Amino acid sequence: MQGYDIGFLLSDVSRLMRREFDARARAIGITRAQWKALTALKRHEGINQGGLADLLEVEPITLCRMIDRLAEAGHVERRRDPADRRAWKIYLTDKSRPLIDQLRALADDVIGDALSVLAPAEQAAMVDALTRIRTNLHSSDLKDTAHG
Repeated sequence: MQGYDIGFLLSDVSRLMRREFDARARAIGITRAQWKALTALKRHEGINQGGLADLLEVEPITLCRMIDRLAEAGHVERRRDPADRRAWKIYLTDKSRPLIDQLRALADDVIGDALSVLAPAEQAAMVDALTRIRTNLHSSDLKDTAHG
């Protein structure tokens, strides 16, 4: 298989999985971008908006609007940073925690459905191969950064 073909195939599979997740998540009133923000907050609760925007690789204004919508829905809250009165830290609410678990289960279902055509050994081999490719690309990225 040519590299050109595998790149398109990986991209297409990723797009289709995102589309399926979006369709299922829409039924419970959340977007994939909001889920990513909630998941990042679960790992980095109390982060400021700028730091969260960096983690999610989105523009700060885009994240601000997303946090506004999540706050209006009662899923996050902003609290003043005691060290910087101009800054706000973002925290999950109790209402968001079951939603995050529900979305994780939904994502697991999408992945399970997608991989159901593969035997367990094929799934393990695919994960191993993709992990090694990612490691290779990441180490190449670090080499390029060090020399650039």
